[in-house]
Amino acid sequence: MGSTKYIMSMGELTRKDNSLCFRRDGKNVYIPVENTKEIFCFNEVSINTKLLDFLSQNNIIIHFYNYYGGYSGTYYPKDHYLSGKLLVKQVLKYENDRMSVARAIVKGIGLNIYEVLYHYYKHGKKEVKETTDWIKSDFIRLVEQSQDVKELMAYEGEAWRRFYADFKYFLPEDFVMNKRVKRPPDNPINALVSFGNTLLYTKTISAIYQTHLDQRISFLHEPSVGRFSLSLDMSEVFKPVIVFRTIFDLVNNHRIQVEKHFEKNVNYCILNEEGRKIFVKAFEERMESVFEHSRLKRKVTYRTGNQFSVSDRPNTGGYLRLYESIFAGRYLRALGGRGSTQVPCQTQRSS
Repeated sequence: MGSTKYIMSMGELTRKDNSLCFRRDGKNVYIPVENTKEIFCFNEVSINTKLLDFLSQNNIIIHFYNYYGGYSGTYYPKDHYLSGKLLVKQVLKYENDRMSVARAIVKGIGLNIYEVLYHYYKHGKKEVKETTDWIKSDFIRLVEQSQDVKELMAYEGEAWRRFYADFKYFLPEDFVMNKRVKRPPDNPINALVSFGNTLLYTKTISAIYQTHLDQRISFLHEPSVGRFSLSLDMSEVFKPVIVFRTIFDLVNNHRIQVEKHFEKNVNYCILNEEGRKIFVKAFEERMESVFEHSRLKRKVTYRTGNQFSVSDRPNTGGYLRLYESIFAGRYLRALGGRGSTQVPCQTQRSS
C-alpha cells in the first residue's frame, strides 16, 4: 500500500510531468506519485482539472479540511474495484440482516472503550472500574438483546457518555471533557477529538476505496445522501483505540499543551499548525502500533491487520463474518499504506 502525504500550508498543488508539485512562497516541493494513495490538505490549496485528471489516473484520493480542521470533502477517483455481485450482497445483507452487523459494530465500540479504560485501571486508576464492569455485564447483554437500531444507538451513546465522564480520572484538568461540542469545538479536548475523529473517518474512506465495498450502504448509521455512511460505521469502532489513545498519550506526556498548541477564540478552539503536525505524527505512529490478531494468532499493526478481502468470496455468511471480524474492534483493513509524509511547508493563516 502507498503512503500518505500531508500538506499543512497554503499554496498550489499541480501536476509537473509525472509527479506532483506543491508551490508556496515561490518555492516548489515535489511529491512523487509512486506509492502515494492519499493526500490531506489542512489549509487553502489551489488545484486545477489537469491535476484532478492526473490523480484519477493514479488512483490517488485527496481530502480537504477547512480552517477549523473540519472535513470539507474528498476528491474520489472513479471506483476501480466495482463489483455488481458484491453490491447485491451488501444490499441484501442490509435488508435481511442489518441488526446482526449493527450489533457487532456497537459491541466493538464498547469492547474497545473497555480496553482503553482497563489500561488505566491496571495503572492504578480504580475509579474507571464502574464503567468497565458495566460494559462487561449490562452493556454487552443489552446490545445482544436489542431489537432495533435506535435502541442500539442509545446504548452506544451511553457508552460514550460514561467514557467521557471518566476522563477526569486520568487527564489533566485542562483536558477534562465536560460536554462534547463539535462544530466548531469549544475547548482543547473537543478540538483534539474532532480533529482525530475526522482524520480517522477520512482514512477509512481511503481504505474502503481499495475494496469492493460500497461506501453508501451502512448498517449502524442510516444510509443517506451526501456522506460515506459505511466509513462512519467502520471508523466509529476504532476511535477508542486509535483516536483516543493518541490523544491520551499526547496529553499525558505533555507533547500537546494548552498554551502552545491551540488557537482559541470566543466561539471556537482549534489546533494550531504545530499542534496538527504533532497530532498527525502521533496518529501515524499509533497506526503502526502492534496488537495480537485474534484470528491470525500473531502480532500485526492496525494499518495492516485485516487480511480479509470482501471480494474474495462475497457470500452472505462470509460477508457477515467479515463485518464481525472488522467490527469486533480487533483490527482494521489497511488504512493508507506503510508511511506518511508531511510536505515541509510553512503555514500561512487562511482568510
